[in-house]
Amino acid sequence: MTVRADTPGSKDPGPGRRLGVDVGTVRIGVAVSDGEASIATPVETVSRDTEAGAPDGADIDRLAELAAGYRAVEVIVGLPTTLKGRGSASVAQAELVAGRLAERVSAPVRFFDERLSTVVATQALHASGVSERRGRAVVDQAAAVEILQGWLDARRRELDRRRAPGRVGPAELARRARKRKGEAEKP
Repeated sequence: MTVRADTPGSKDPGPGRRLGVDVGTVRIGVAVSDGEASIATPVETVSRDTEAGAPDGADIDRLAELAAGYRAVEVIVGLPTTLKGRGSASVAQAELVAGRLAERVSAPVRFFDERLSTVVATQALHASGVSERRGRAVVDQAAAVEILQGWLDARRRELDRRRAPGRVGPAELARRARKRKGEAEKP
């Protein structure tokens, strides 16, 4: 089964903090939003615990602690797709972590297309003067910020679109068309 990215704003839990997660093979970057779900900031880098046979390692324990500690209303996991939109080799790792985490937290765990998030994060760190050595320690957090900020921005656009004044839905358009034709309005 192929996992697909979720649509930001659909099934929206409302206000509250979101946790962003960038799953790598060695490290997991974590970011969190503010309570208004508008700004993402880095939290920490969690080392992967890939001990064979362990149902939940220290990495999942820590992610669950962070989600609970921040009272996250959603957990957004980056879905590493290729530029053509296909699943990359890292998708299985993201699915594994998301699935294990979903069993441990009360908030919904959602996927967001993270195409190029690590590349963008690395370029931003380099442009801000962060050394390559120091960058390795924080690039996963920066990628988690990119993922979460992308989700927050797309969520805000979707919610604004739904609330736009003068937005007319299909039922209202049909009612207006009947009125123009002189038909009696139906309740």
